[in-house]
Amino acid sequence: MAKVGVVGIGHTKFGNLSEFDLGDIMAYAATDALEDAGFLEKRKEIDQVIVGNMASGLFCHQSAVASSVISKMDMEPVPAELVENGPASGASAIKIGYMAVASGMADIVLVIAGEVMRKVTGWTGTEYVATMLHPQAEYDMGLTLPGFGGMFTRMYMEKYGLTERDLALLAVKNHANGAKNKYAHIQAECTIEAIADGPEANVVNTYVAEPLRMYSTCPVSDGAAALLLVNMDSPKAKLFSKKPIRIAGIASATDTHCVHNRKDPLKLDAVRIAGEKAYAMAGLTPKDISFAELHDAFSILELAISEEVGFFERGKSFLAVRKGETAIDGRLPINTSGGLKSKGHPVGATGVSQAVELVRQLRGEAEEGRQVRDPKYGMAVNFGGFGNNVVAMIFAKE
Repeated sequence: MAKVGVVGIGHTKFGNLSEFDLGDIMAYAATDALEDAGFLEKRKEIDQVIVGNMASGLFCHQSAVASSVISKMDMEPVPAELVENGPASGASAIKIGYMAVASGMADIVLVIAGEVMRKVTGWTGTEYVATMLHPQAEYDMGLTLPGFGGMFTRMYMEKYGLTERDLALLAVKNHANGAKNKYAHIQAECTIEAIADGPEANVVNTYVAEPLRMYSTCPVSDGAAALLLVNMDSPKAKLFSKKPIRIAGIASATDTHCVHNRKDPLKLDAVRIAGEKAYAMAGLTPKDISFAELHDAFSILELAISEEVGFFERGKSFLAVRKGETAIDGRLPINTSGGLKSKGHPVGATGVSQAVELVRQLRGEAEEGRQVRDPKYGMAVNFGGFGNNVVAMIFAKE
């Protein structure tokens, strides 16, 4: 099986881009990746384009976005396909691109993922995202993803002793990182006094889905990200201006569609299995990982995912946060980009955005104050549904 590396990365700023066409936003990120690789003028030599998107038909009343992006970039007749896997669409697109290169079917693959969510109201967007739930057992009962996040958080608190202040500490950490990330939706720090300890904290940091507050949930974001993949064993690998960052492991797993069918709702089996498979493929263990990007659409997920992939014992991750172990200068920096909490969460784009952050850190290209010291391996977990469909990725500095 061929080795697969990333030779180009591209990213738009995340935020409110609703005045722009989704295809234009994706084309911007893709152009950025091609320019990074020194391959823009040779873009018609790309063997395959894979596009990740969750719900352009709902958010933008637009489908067939892969065809749209190809035309906007003047890349005909390069083949292009669309991958949809809920909020894990981006990482799934990377996985399909990886498979195309590793199998020998393609030498150069462009992966693009994006979402424009703010063309609709927040209420409507929440309802659209909820359509991924079981139509009778969950959606028709009025459940939403924030609702699931709130219930999961309450169960975790009751079992392990997590407090709302611990969730606020996560927000402080991730906003500090996002404030230094030029792509982040929310480029502002927050203090523990303002959102937890101070007299106005309940006003500043109101409940969204109790016990989750506003600073424990991600913003609604628009944006796109892109990667250029290459067969590292091919002579074509010499065509690019950047040294490849190798995809050492990539794997996915699923869990029951209905959350209530799981033996223990606090165990995210798809995360654990995807992580184990990615480690096995890379020949690594959790102790080898230098830093991680974990899917914190709700802050509780950063904690739960970090436990499922073996970084911490079950129920102990928030103690590590208290000690500063997951800060930029800590033992295991987590969500160096600011995470979904601060960087933002254009649902279909998130997995590719996480991968872009892995590459930036491994190249040593993160902004001052946000760069991990001498990283060798980075891990990302892209979380679909409420743990229904999960993709784990491990990138390595070669």
